[in-house]
Amino acid sequence: LRTLENAIRIGLPVLIEEVGEALDPALEPILLKQTFMQGGRLLIRLGDSDVDYDKNFRFYMTSKLSNPHYMPEIFIKVTIINFTVTRLGLEDQLLADVTRLERPDLEEQRNALIMKINADKQKLKDIEDKILKMLFHSEGNILDDEELIETLNDSKVMSKEINI
Repeated sequence: LRTLENAIRIGLPVLIEEVGEALDPALEPILLKQTFMQGGRLLIRLGDSDVDYDKNFRFYMTSKLSNPHYMPEIFIKVTIINFTVTRLGLEDQLLADVTRLERPDLEEQRNALIMKINADKQKLKDIEDKILKMLFHSEGNILDDEELIETLNDSKVMSKEINI
């Protein structure tokens, strides 16, 4: 904990390796960045002491667990990145590299398709959000709301276009 306090004061990164599925409660203020101003100084409370907090401080944790099952409250506090390499993921990367070198036109087409798919997913999400908002704010019989019916029909048409 003393090393952690010094790193927070100086603004150095800290790496804790081989973290299990349960985290030490003493890390809570760091994970939530519970800083506060006192006397013009930015502080964080660690245990029973207040420590000067440098904004350059970074906190990293690694785990050797292949598929850790963290509690939902941990997911709220941290950003979890899975660096596990799978055979399928590696094949996709290698195929993309070979395609980019040998057939750049196919790689451009692939990238364009990925962009289109993502844009279409966003459109569907936007329409879903609009429908939910309209349903929430509708009054009376929803079958009498012509704007809602029109939006539902538009979403049906767009969904068919996207799935084709």
